Amino acid sequence: MHYQVFASESVCSGHPDKLCDAISDAVLDACLAQDPSSRVACEALATENRIVLAGEITSNAQVSYDQLVRHVVRELGYTIPNYGFHADQLEVQVHIHQQSPEIAVGVDHDGAGDQGMMYGYACTETPELMPMPITLAHRLAQQLDQQREQGILPYLRPDGKTQVSVRYIDSRPIGVDSVVLAAPHDQGVSLVQLKQDLYNLVVSPILSAYGWTISDDHVIVNGTGVWHHGGPATDTGLTGRKIIVDGYGGMARVGGGAFSGKDPTKVDRSGAYGARYVAKNIVAAGLAERCEVQVAYCIGRREPTTYDVETFGTERIDHADLRAYAHFLLTMEPREIIRTLNLQRPIYQQTAAYGHFGKASLPWEQVVQHAQPRVAATA
Repeated sequence: MHYQVFASESVCSGHPDKLCDAISDAVLDACLAQDPSSRVACEALATENRIVLAGEITSNAQVSYDQLVRHVVRELGYTIPNYGFHADQLEVQVHIHQQSPEIAVGVDHDGAGDQGMMYGYACTETPELMPMPITLAHRLAQQLDQQREQGILPYLRPDGKTQVSVRYIDSRPIGVDSVVLAAPHDQGVSLVQLKQDLYNLVVSPILSAYGWTISDDHVIVNGTGVWHHGGPATDTGLTGRKIIVDGYGGMARVGGGAFSGKDPTKVDRSGAYGARYVAKNIVAAGLAERCEVQVAYCIGRREPTTYDVETFGTERIDHADLRAYAHFLLTMEPREIIRTLNLQRPIYQQTAAYGHFGKASLPWEQVVQHAQPRVAATA
C-alpha cells in the first residue's frame, strides 16, 4: 500500500440504511431461530413513517413482520413524534414471496445460491487484524450511539456518520490526520457545545484507546453548521447500501453483493465470511502482514470457480504453501463454510451496525489455534 493518508467512514446504528439492514437481519434471525434451514432474501426500504419489506422467504417459521419491524425501529431510538419516523406510527408494507425454484434447485444440492465474487481481508494494523481507518470509524460511531443510548448526551438523535483519515509510512499507520463527525441533535444545543462534547466524550477516548491523540482543530463536526433532522424522514434508507462500511472501509477490494437480509446459502454472505476467516487465520498465524482472499462462484456449483490468496509482498512462506494452507482452513464450498462456521443460526442482527468484521464473538473471526504447526511443517 502506497497511500500516505487513507480515509474510511462508518455510520451509526440509526442511519436510515443501517436501520434497513437491522430490519432485514432481524427477519433473517427470526426465521433461523424457528427453522435453521430457512431461505431468506429480505430487503427493506425506509422513508417518512413508512417501511416496505420485500423479498423471497421459504421457511416454516411464523413471523409477525409488522411487530418485528416496529420492535427494531423502537430499539434504534425512533420514538419521538417530531422525528417524522416513529415506531408506533409507521405504515408497514410487506411484499414477501417464496424463493424461486430455479434458484432453490442449486442450493438443494449444496451448490452456490448465486454467481459472484467475494473478498476477505486481514492485516496487522489493529488487534482485531482489521485496517486502522475503518476500525476507528466504527468505534467512533459506536461511541456516538452509546452517548445517546446511555443518556450521557441526551440531546443526540438517532442517525450519524463518522470518518477518519489515518497517516501511513511504509504501509504502517502512524497517526490520525483528521476526524469528521455528523450528529443530529436537539435544536437548543449549539454547535460549539456539540463539538466540545463530542471531542471530549467520543473522539479523545476512542483515539487514546489505540494510543493516539488529535487536537480539536483537526475535528470537523456537522460540516454545514447545523443538523437537527435526520433519519428516514429526511433521507431514504435501503438494505445493503453501505457495503464499504460493512467491509474493510475501502482498504480491500469489494465483492458484488451486500450481506444483510440474506441467509448463509447466499454466497454473497457466507463466501465473504469464509474469505475473512481464511485471511485472518493466515495473518494470525504470522504467515503474512496483509492478506486478501478472493473467491468466486457459479450458481448451483459446489466448488468455487476462483479461490486465491494475495499477500502484497508481506508473505513469510512460499505462495504455494499459503494457498495450500488456505485450502486446509476451508475449501470454500458453500456447505463447508456453513458447517465449519455454524452459520444457520440467529446471529446476524449484530452485524447490521459497525461492520461485519473485527467482532470477536462472530464465528468467522475465530482463530484456529492448532493450524500453525501444520504450516510450519510444510514451510
